[in-house]
Amino acid sequence: MTCCVNRTRPRRLRAAGLLAFSLALAALSGCAWLGAKEREAVLRPSPGRPAAFAQDGAGLRPGDQRYLLQMPGEQQGRSEALAIWYLPQADPAAPTLLYLHGTLRNLYENLPKIDALREAGFAIVAVDYRGWGDSEPIIPSEATITADSRAAFAELAKHQPDARKRVIFGHSMGGSAAVTLASGLRRGQDYGALILESTFTRMPDVAREAGTIGRMAAAVTSLEFDSLSKIGRVDAPILMLHGSADKTVPVLLGRRLRDAADKAADAAGTPGVRWVEFPEGSHSGLHRESPDLYQAALKSLISTLK
Repeated sequence: MTCCVNRTRPRRLRAAGLLAFSLALAALSGCAWLGAKEREAVLRPSPGRPAAFAQDGAGLRPGDQRYLLQMPGEQQGRSEALAIWYLPQADPAAPTLLYLHGTLRNLYENLPKIDALREAGFAIVAVDYRGWGDSEPIIPSEATITADSRAAFAELAKHQPDARKRVIFGHSMGGSAAVTLASGLRRGQDYGALILESTFTRMPDVAREAGTIGRMAAAVTSLEFDSLSKIGRVDAPILMLHGSADKTVPVLLGRRLRDAADKAADAAGTPGVRWVEFPEGSHSGLHRESPDLYQAALKSLISTLK
């Protein structure tokens, strides 16, 4: 006996299941448990130290400092640790850069990029947001990252009294934190310049570029990290670095952010963007893939900090 199989029904069931899953996510997007799981999955906090840095002082140079601040916690009366690094330059007149890292890798894992920035001539103030490195091992949020960036900027101001020599740097998600921070500051009064590396327009835009599942996630995500709506309020010079082969944040998102910044700068008469695109450059490796171009771009910006 021949059995006739209905091949359209499984496809319809799969489509219906996928739709139901999307609707369930959307319906639950306000649930605290789901929100925490979403933040954990997307932001990928990495508390603790890699084994190579287990010993205190590992990775530091003479004069480098690591210390903890205390931040207000979610529970009333409870404080949470925030790890700050201060890495000075031998030249006391050197500019100082606030380093805001992206998702997943904490400061210990960002040392090669930090070293490249020091090589260019910057002293460094760096922060591990709560959830990363030596900071409090929480599940972070956009709000906690924003608060931690502001606290780190206050440390930058303590270490660098000349506002014109304060530079804010953000990589990837840290670039969004940097734009949020800079958009509330004033050039000359608070800081001198902004550097964005491998930075996107909005977090949902990154998801959309990842394909069908990403587009579904973008429709229901509660994470915004919206640089696009804030970049126009940045009145300082902006240096943007992006790799043409970036598979995490496609270069087209960096170009859109650049174009928005330039449009706003033209209207306001502010400096705008210097865009440096790295041929075949990746998301996190520009400093090692094209070291000469990377160093030249940073040193060119330093020369304008007067």
